[in-house]
Amino acid sequence: MYNYKTYLLVLFGSLAISIALQSILPFPYGLAVSLAIFVMFPLIIRRQMSNKDGTSSFYGLGSGKVKYICLVCNARFKGAQCSRCGSKSKKADF
Repeated sequence: MYNYKTYLLVLFGSLAISIALQSILPFPYGLAVSLAIFVMFPLIIRRQMSNKDGTSSFYGLGSGKVKYICLVCNARFKGAQCSRCGSKSKKADF
């Protein structure tokens, strides 16, 4: 799994590649390619990190993994209301 140092290393590596491509390619093409590389590398890394965690969304939160805790009776449940007492007051438990 990637850590913060690896993420920064890849980010600065993509910046170096972008600068090198800007010096090789003519102006509008070099700028477009370098911006695409600088934006796409972090997105690829985030997707790989979320795939290794088993989550499916962009920020690392899975679609069905959120459970709630009832604020009235402290029971854990999924859905809109507590299955034990029927209360709708809840907080998220990740």
